[in-house]
Amino acid sequence: MNLKLQWDIKSFDALSNHELYELLRLRNEVFIVEQNCIFLDLDGKDKICHHLLGTENGVLMAYTRIVPPGIAYELPSIGRVLVSPLGRGKMFGIELMEKSIASLEEIYGKSAIRIGAQLYLKKFYESFRFEQSGEIYEEDGIDHIEMTRLIDFVE
Repeated sequence: MNLKLQWDIKSFDALSNHELYELLRLRNEVFIVEQNCIFLDLDGKDKICHHLLGTENGVLMAYTRIVPPGIAYELPSIGRVLVSPLGRGKMFGIELMEKSIASLEEIYGKSAIRIGAQLYLKKFYESFRFEQSGEIYEEDGIDHIEMTRLIDFVE
C-alpha cells in the first residue's frame, strides 16, 4: 500500500491533549454539524478504544476508532469512520479502511469484524469484503446496516 498519510494508532491514555482535541473536533464537524445529527458523540467508549489518526502535514485528515470485542458488538469493530472535508477526493477513505483493518488485526489478531455502516456507504464497505449482516435500521435520522467481514486467511 502506497501511503499518502502519516498514521498513528494510540490508546486513549497515549493520546496527547492536542490529538484528543483534534479528533473530537473533527468528529463533531462531520457527524454533528455536517450530517446535521444531534447525538452524544462522547459515549463512554473512547477510553477503552484505540484511535487511528491519519495526518497530512500535521493536520488530521482521517480517523477511526478501533472498538474491542464485547463493547459495540461481540466482535471487534471499527467505528467513527471519517475523512475530513479537507481530505475528500484524495482516496484517503480507502487508505483509512485498509489501515483500520490492519490495525485491528495487529491489536486483536485475525478476527471477523462487525461495523454499523451508513447505508449509502454499503458498496464502499463491500469493497473491503464486508457483507450486510442485518436489516436496515435508523440511527440519528440516518439509515444504517450492520456489516460483517469474515476471517480470510488467504490474502
